[in-house]
Amino acid sequence: MKRFENRTAIVTGAANGIGLATAQRLLHEGARVLMCDIDEARVRATVQELGFEPERCVALCVDVTQSQQVDACVAEALGRWGRVDILVNNAGITRDAQLLRMSEAQWEDVIGVNLRGVFLFGKAVAPSMVENKRGVILNASSVVGLYGNFGQSNYAATKFGVIGLTKTWAREFGPKGVRVNAVCPGFIATDILRTIPDKVLEKLEDSSWQRRLGKPEEVAAVYAFLASDDASFVNGTCLEVSGGISL
Repeated sequence: MKRFENRTAIVTGAANGIGLATAQRLLHEGARVLMCDIDEARVRATVQELGFEPERCVALCVDVTQSQQVDACVAEALGRWGRVDILVNNAGITRDAQLLRMSEAQWEDVIGVNLRGVFLFGKAVAPSMVENKRGVILNASSVVGLYGNFGQSNYAATKFGVIGLTKTWAREFGPKGVRVNAVCPGFIATDILRTIPDKVLEKLEDSSWQRRLGKPEEVAAVYAFLASDDASFVNGTCLEVSGGISL
């Protein structure tokens, strides 16, 4: 039997990158997955390309900063499948600038998606998970949320905040059968790095003891482990997936 047979997952930011890789991993291991993203055309095209039957894989356009859309997304999953077993809060953006040059709009945009979005989705799925006395919430933090990073005051603040939410929710929901963990990726080869010059990318590769960027599939594998019963006694952790960048 596949690890996620008869289980339902919601993955945010699922149209590409780590979100897409995670949704694929869960689907291949038997889950029913609601893939949501703010880019409606892209997420719908992605679901069509994956080729899973509509009963198991659904696309939905969701702005994670809007509580009504988040609530509607969770209601859609519950209406279709009767439960939400796994939430992967993956959606995230960057708006990098040094503090003296950072606008309020850059600050608010990143806070909205990376932190408010996690809060809204966690709040939306928690009641049904608590009622079922079972569930897993997985939040996307970052090594930047552990150590900070030049030019990323807004991003670092959100990823530190995600760790705080994760540890707090693990305390609140652990006794109710719901586990909450975070993943802290290092530098992963996704669209979010496309704006970085080649010389900077080379330095990022050298910063890992494995001398390369990570792959989305490698982060997805960690999400799948934490979502599974193999991690049944893992709660409140923030697992670094960085090739040893912090060593």
